[in-house]
Amino acid sequence: MGMKYSSNPHFHTIGRSTESPIDFVVTDTISGSQNSDETQITQSTISRFACRIVCDRNAPYTARIFAAGFDSSKNIFLGEKAAKWKNPDGHMDGLTTNGVLVMHPKGGFTEESKPGVWREISVCGDVYTLRETRSAQQRGKLVENETNILQDGSLIDLCGATLLWRTADGLFHTPTQKHIEALRQEINAARPQCPVGLNTLAFPSINRKDVVEEKQPWAYLSCGHVHGYHNWGHRSDIEANERECPMCRTVGPYVPLWLGCEAGFYVDAGPPTYAFTPCGHVCSEKSAKYWSQIPLPHGTHAFHASCPFCAAQLTGEHNCVKLIFQGPID
Repeated sequence: MGMKYSSNPHFHTIGRSTESPIDFVVTDTISGSQNSDETQITQSTISRFACRIVCDRNAPYTARIFAAGFDSSKNIFLGEKAAKWKNPDGHMDGLTTNGVLVMHPKGGFTEESKPGVWREISVCGDVYTLRETRSAQQRGKLVENETNILQDGSLIDLCGATLLWRTADGLFHTPTQKHIEALRQEINAARPQCPVGLNTLAFPSINRKDVVEEKQPWAYLSCGHVHGYHNWGHRSDIEANERECPMCRTVGPYVPLWLGCEAGFYVDAGPPTYAFTPCGHVCSEKSAKYWSQIPLPHGTHAFHASCPFCAAQLTGEHNCVKLIFQGPID
């Protein structure tokens, strides 16, 4: 595209390519609801040179995002089908084939945050409304009063993977891994019990996040009642995971609960009291409610909320449920 970069490397390039100009290699995110052994990605939709993030070296260390990246010959790389045009002032601009979308949440990344509007970023860093579909030739409308400056909690979608941008200051106010471990120990110390089997339940340690353990809490996701594992309550042979809660007779999915262990996804330091549906990842109420209302791009023109911990598409009335634990009877 006739654009070269200087040898002052204050930017980071992100993309699918493993060539040397790429600082962060990104692969497609497979939803946690699918078995990764069976899910073969035939063709990635992430660009080889997807985007650049340029950071100022001096305070306030402003970070700006630009679509596309420089290849090994130091030229901006765009696919043949990518939209390109000449602006009135004569400089060229363009979009990657499937687009680099950005959403800045209203209110940053805090308990009060609300979803913002998804926009598309051009090669030169201008902001556009979304195209009709991800790879349409016709670009959206230029949004004059918005910028490509990333803020704490900005989401970057590369059509196949969504990245969360966190600032150093934002992470300073985020709960640490130690804090999440302390919350896990605290909830286990309260000795929650299965209201039916009366056995004590315990969240497994963070590094045991793939194997369902004997004491692991399970929950009915339609009502939130927490139990230990049991094998009754099936409502039909067809719907394997439609189970009837013995406490309130509500029918719905019955799944093991997992403590969400990525601290950067938490908007507050509250106790783990809510579970995403249908995956069963558990986090604080405000974090669960925040992610359950964020529409993440899916495919070429759909949007839906996803669990930040496993990318499973969220379902149910509110995409998450308040958990109802029973304390020890003694």
